[in-house]
Amino acid sequence: MSSQTMSGTHHTGSGSNAASCMTATQEIELTARFAEQMAQLCMSQMYSDVTFIVDDMRLPAHRVILAARSAYFNALLYGGMKESQQNEIKLDVPLMAFKALLRYIYSGCMSLSQMREEHILDTLGLANQYGFDDLEKSISDYLRQVLALGNVCAILDAARLYGLDSLSTVCHLFVDRNATEILKHETFFNLSLDSLVCLLQRDSFFATEVNIFQAVFDWCRANKESLKNDDISSVVGRVRFSLMSVDELLTVVRPSGILDPDRLLDAIAEKISCTQLPYRGALWPEENVATAKFNSHTIIGEMRSALLDGDTVSYDLEKGYTRHSIGENGEAHGIVVELGTVFIINHIKMLLWDRDNRSYNYYIEVSVNQRNWVRVVDNTKYVCRSWQQLYFPAQAVRYIRLVGTYNTMNKVFHVVALEAMFTESTVPLVEGILAPTDNVATVECGAFVKEGVSRTRNVLLNRVVQNYDWDSGYTCHQIGTGVILVQLGQPFWISSLRLLLWDRDNRSYSFFIEASTDMKHWELIADKRREPLQSWQHFSFTPMVIVYIRIVGTANTANEMFHCVHFECPSQDPDFIKTERQNGTGGKLDDTERTDTADPNQQISANDRNSATEGDGSD
Repeated sequence: MSSQTMSGTHHTGSGSNAASCMTATQEIELTARFAEQMAQLCMSQMYSDVTFIVDDMRLPAHRVILAARSAYFNALLYGGMKESQQNEIKLDVPLMAFKALLRYIYSGCMSLSQMREEHILDTLGLANQYGFDDLEKSISDYLRQVLALGNVCAILDAARLYGLDSLSTVCHLFVDRNATEILKHETFFNLSLDSLVCLLQRDSFFATEVNIFQAVFDWCRANKESLKNDDISSVVGRVRFSLMSVDELLTVVRPSGILDPDRLLDAIAEKISCTQLPYRGALWPEENVATAKFNSHTIIGEMRSALLDGDTVSYDLEKGYTRHSIGENGEAHGIVVELGTVFIINHIKMLLWDRDNRSYNYYIEVSVNQRNWVRVVDNTKYVCRSWQQLYFPAQAVRYIRLVGTYNTMNKVFHVVALEAMFTESTVPLVEGILAPTDNVATVECGAFVKEGVSRTRNVLLNRVVQNYDWDSGYTCHQIGTGVILVQLGQPFWISSLRLLLWDRDNRSYSFFIEASTDMKHWELIADKRREPLQSWQHFSFTPMVIVYIRIVGTANTANEMFHCVHFECPSQDPDFIKTERQNGTGGKLDDTERTDTADPNQQISANDRNSATEGDGSD
């Protein structure tokens, strides 16, 4: 078939008349004209067979069009309900919103920018009620873009009423970041009881508690006609009185008369006796708050300016890091970072100085006031190096203290960079140790080959599994005298590993693999000394904490060297990953730690707050 025929044009010769020279159009596209004509039927008496009465206004419509566009109207008009026998149907709905919905039904269009916000919210309710999912989503997306102090309370109420979780989340984030201004805005008094209670429960609803109390008190007065005593107690009970000063409790709360005297005394007692209060904090998901942008800075440590400057490249023996001396028995005041305000965080990323093979022990504590510290990371029993990826239950934090307790080279703790944030991309924890699903035996994760011979350093961990031959691309050791030893960047909870044996000919290998946390006590996790193996090898075992992996070759059918091209843990074997996803990961995860890590507004229980190790306490 020629290109001319494919395009729909056929030439019969230069002498043909107009009739014989024709264009065969394969597709007719007249939807714009169709939509225009259909829109003209909206609220038109022409062919109308049903009339809706809304606020005493008669709105003619067409049953078949409404039924074709909505399952709700199909059931109403053709489903055997009494309305299906009526020519006039009275609806108790907002007039402007229903007219806008009718125009959408007939035309597929709605100009939200030309509508008042209260009419948009009413239309959102009708879209939800009548099952117009696409319209509901489009209106929600529009409302997310126009959030402002003057409308966020009304939009939040609508989102919660109609179960629009995504829109609710965006509204909550907006309110969290503008809490002080929201509390003062006139629209705050229109917030529903349920929405207000939800806000007050959020750790990330971040404002001074005395301002929160005053706004709640004013809200109760503004809505007293519609509130029951239990409603008032429900709202006031969400105020965190223990976060207020004794003076504020006595001069602001007490004169209001809204709090029972016994409850006031309890709040004072809680404030005095409790070491871990239910703090609120600012929430900036997926953003590093340990930067100058958020007015954060290092207040304790030597060479302080380097820690938060964002430079993770140009550091050497003399510069580019912050440090502190490690005293006798590992005692030290550490390095302390002060964040610009109280933030909710659950993730710290830290780069330990790694220009050689040294390793460190350390722990990390966090605090709001520098008096009460909670230990969120404890790697005092495990050597760590290079990049540290650390996760813990979400905490309200103002101060971060890094304390090195051991250095394999000298008595100084060196940190090149620190990041702190709240993230939803968390890693499960088992007894405080990360249980990763991605391969952590990589240079990017701080791992390195401590023993083994290769032409290129750490070629075993470079993720490359194709570019190897007789001379390069592998790590080896002499059978009978050496080993291949891999050190991970930090302790991980591991239950599988995989390696690629050199396989450019038909040779086979025998070997065994051991794991350890301290290079003193080793556990056998794979024993293949009596089996000739080739190419890819996958191993699963009882989950355990691992820092070191030792691969020991015992035989090679070609020579006296053991060659390994690639190593990873946990195993990234596709079949294994598929099985793990179907059956669940090996080992029992700590569900409490896993859940709290990704939920900044789940109330942190007293047990969680008191789970600090023996080193916790006041300065």
